[in-house]
Amino acid sequence: MASLFGRLGSWLNQQAFLLVCLTYLMWSLNIVLGRHIAGVMPPVTLSALRWGIGALILLPFAWGYLKRDWPAIRAHLPILCLLGLTGTTGYAIPAYWGLQYTLAINGLLIQCTMPLVIGVMSYLLVGDRMGVWQIAGLFISLAGVVVILTRGDPDVLHSISFNRGDLWFLLAILIFALYSPLLRKRPAMHPLSFLAVTAIAGTVLVLPLVAWEVSVRPLPPLDLHMTAVVLYMAVFPSLLAYLCYNRGVQLLGPNPVAALYPTIVVFGSIQAMLLLGEVPQWFHFVGTVFIVGGVLLATGVLRIRRSY
Repeated sequence: MASLFGRLGSWLNQQAFLLVCLTYLMWSLNIVLGRHIAGVMPPVTLSALRWGIGALILLPFAWGYLKRDWPAIRAHLPILCLLGLTGTTGYAIPAYWGLQYTLAINGLLIQCTMPLVIGVMSYLLVGDRMGVWQIAGLFISLAGVVVILTRGDPDVLHSISFNRGDLWFLLAILIFALYSPLLRKRPAMHPLSFLAVTAIAGTVLVLPLVAWEVSVRPLPPLDLHMTAVVLYMAVFPSLLAYLCYNRGVQLLGPNPVAALYPTIVVFGSIQAMLLLGEVPQWFHFVGTVFIVGGVLLATGVLRIRRSY
């Protein structure tokens, strides 16, 4: 059984597109749950709990690798702290803050600009350029996103109003757009030790904010429901999703990974159907065709390669 899981893990570790899709699947449910408890759990504390608990869960598995990679960690501590802040709590705090004030449709529309922002940041920080096919596929995917979010009625766009929650979401996107290209500058170390260090750094760096927030906003009681939500956030969209995401960026680079981001809307729609009992409509299918087609074009699957 152990050898079977080992072979499965080795195979999965090379499946870049599958890893990225699994990431966005777990992140899509995180958005739903974040909105669900947005008015109950303070955002800074929620982010710190999510990553602090995740770090504690991960630590026993990463301890041996942390000791082995300690020279690299010590030599590259500034960039690791920056990655920890931008990729973990620093991104989650404004996202959770925004969910307290904005509508779901606003948040999804703003988050779907992530590939474009990552493309710009990747060019500015590491010199990666988005190819013509990536840009074309990205805009086709975004068209599918708009079809789903507007329910096939373009007039819905005229009724959307933006508020301070949307500005917090925009800040979250800008922060995470720094994390993706900066991953290319991470030192050579085991994925578990890298994730443990960034989770710990991200949690420790926001502890002063946690202390301030707790002083002005008392914590809600941690009942079974709230505990289950926080544990899900600590394990799936944090530990497992980031292991998948980091490996995906390592294999593909930040821009192809960003081109897959619109799939988060597809996953979110499916979850709404399964968890909330929503019935699929024609615009779900049309939007999904656009999104999947754009992703396949951007990632090269639909491109015909000539052989000479």
